[in-house]
Amino acid sequence: MSFTVHATDAGSRARIGALVTRRGVVTTPAFMPVGTRASVTGLDPTEVAGLGAEIILANTYHLMLRPGVDALRRVGGAHRFMAWPGPILTDSGGFQIFSLAADRTIDDDGATFRGFVDHQPQRLTPERAIEVQHAIGSDIMMVLDQCLDARADAATTAAAMARTHRWAARCLRARVDPSQQLFAIVQGGVVPALRRESAAALTDLVVDGRGFDGFAIGGLAVGESRAEREDVTALTAALLPAERPRYLMGVGTPADLLVAIGAGVDMFDCILPTRLAWQGIAFTSTGRVRVTRGAAASADAALDAHCGCSTCARFSRAYLHHLFKASEPLGPRLLSVHNLHHYLALMAEARRHIGAGTYAAWARATLDAIDQLEHSGHRLDRGRTPPA
Repeated sequence: MSFTVHATDAGSRARIGALVTRRGVVTTPAFMPVGTRASVTGLDPTEVAGLGAEIILANTYHLMLRPGVDALRRVGGAHRFMAWPGPILTDSGGFQIFSLAADRTIDDDGATFRGFVDHQPQRLTPERAIEVQHAIGSDIMMVLDQCLDARADAATTAAAMARTHRWAARCLRARVDPSQQLFAIVQGGVVPALRRESAAALTDLVVDGRGFDGFAIGGLAVGESRAEREDVTALTAALLPAERPRYLMGVGTPADLLVAIGAGVDMFDCILPTRLAWQGIAFTSTGRVRVTRGAAASADAALDAHCGCSTCARFSRAYLHHLFKASEPLGPRLLSVHNLHHYLALMAEARRHIGAGTYAAWARATLDAIDQLEHSGHRLDRGRTPPA
């Protein structure tokens, strides 16, 4: 594994990098389409690659329950199972245990919860999380972490953070294949002192002479305000090693990504492009468009005049409106293609402007063109005072 920074922006902390994995190079900043259950919803892997995706995300929690670890081993891992030749990053399941699992209990050893398939008790420990990710064949594995709601009190947040650190050390010890990269997850809620403590503890953590290959900023998009999320992201990114990739987990809108890139974040994933596509919502260069609304019924224009995706090249808003009203599955598929193209093209354009040294000005102008409810453009200012 190697990560090389090739260019930085003069007006922000944005950077272009190359993350080398055993299945190919990922150019950063990079967006990872979410294939939670070994499928980017509604799309063929060839389509996803054709949109420009170099890496996708899958989820340990879901795949360990269906199809199961034994099935994944029999078929030779998720890459062969889903016919995706590129790198796969897998979340460890910590967030899903927090957000989805019923009747869960968490202790220092791990978490017990009822599975969504047969509702039988399941156990996930740091060692089990690594075992499952090894069976999946993940190119980048995530440590098991304990997630909390953003409004948890400071003592509870500190205890969960400390447990996450202990679990991270156990994940390092459990790794059996050095070609599978392992990323740590910085926690600490919206408490700056805890974020500093977590970043320091994880960057210093070494087991058998080896530390982490990258670092994620976790525990966000769980109820905090946008301002809090942006402050925590900027603070944490600045604390992480420059020679390792930085990954903001589960965030967010195009505006969120632009602000985080300006803070020095390299990697992103989010379910929004496909989830909202199935609800009839498209991301465009001027904000969101809901094709199910009556105004779209007679609109002969494309979703976005500035978009180069196949959906915008061939189909009108009126046709997309018709597909959704007729409950035709082609509608969500076409919007998924458009939304993922929008995200991935945004990353390519961000890289171009970082390379030209014009990222800060371009990002600010782009944010100004997007729905004002989706961003706070002033947060791109490099001189903004960080949280205490």
